[in-house]
Amino acid sequence: MSSSIEAGDLSAVAETAGSTTGLRNLYYVRFGFAVSWAVLVMLTASTLNPVSIALLVIYPLFDLTAAVIDFRSSGATRARAPLYLNMALSLLTAIGLAIAVTSGIPSVLRVWGAWAITAGIVQLIVAILRYRLGGQWAMILSGGISTVAGTGFILMAAGTKASVTGIAGYAILGGVFFLISAIRLAAKAK
Repeated sequence: MSSSIEAGDLSAVAETAGSTTGLRNLYYVRFGFAVSWAVLVMLTASTLNPVSIALLVIYPLFDLTAAVIDFRSSGATRARAPLYLNMALSLLTAIGLAIAVTSGIPSVLRVWGAWAITAGIVQLIVAILRYRLGGQWAMILSGGISTVAGTGFILMAAGTKASVTGIAGYAILGGVFFLISAIRLAAKAK
């Protein structure tokens, strides 16, 4: 009986270690994507044009894909309901942005802002649920900052200087938080 409990404990430890490795790698990819995407947005998004529109819609679709990968690879550390919610929010945001671009930059900022607020809250919840893994304090900060930034995008939409390029800075900061978490997870694994 004791050996089966120990085998079960070892299995749980191995699953958590595998989940941590997968999460760390996903965070590295998310960092690289966010920075690359932000540079492209800064170069193309002074106006809404086919390239900037595609970039705007691609970002939440990438987030959706990352959430699916996270869900499938996180095993015992998976936060089911918040990850499902994140997937739904990302898909709705991609659809919302595809519609909003027809109305102009202020509409895009409102949709992006609403997504940043809601996704930030979900990110906070997931990070708190995963806190024992380590490296999650950066995700907690990122979620909090995302909610504040989202409010800023909505307020910017009402102003005379509405611009999509501010979203690039938001993506870079989020990417940096993913990088910090990945590095912290790697350090904890050692």
